[in-house]
Amino acid sequence: QVQLVESGGGLVQPGGSLRLSCAASGRDLRFYVMSWYRQTPGTQREMVATITVAGTPTYADAVKGRFTISRDNAKDMTYLQMNSLKREDTAVYYCSARLDREFWGQGTQVTVSS
Repeated sequence: QVQLVESGGGLVQPGGSLRLSCAASGRDLRFYVMSWYRQTPGTQREMVATITVAGTPTYADAVKGRFTISRDNAKDMTYLQMNSLKREDTAVYYCSARLDREFWGQGTQVTVSS
């Protein structure tokens, strides 16, 4: 089993920044593809950013140029730096770890509002 705990969410004004963290335990996360997803009420969970085992990132078009995903395998941590936040970025953000199956954290709320 993999346990994931997200942190760093909160309330921020449009144009502001937040850094989300995902702390993992239970397995060696070096072999897992790590991702951030987000979900708003009544919608499907959508992929925001993914980082491969080799460290190659992929981003959803809506966040390209504003968000940066990174990982620190030595600390079993994954991060999402979010800059130039927009109201439409408001959502619950989830961390996932995927190898033979996908594991999820409990989510952290991000609210972008003035």
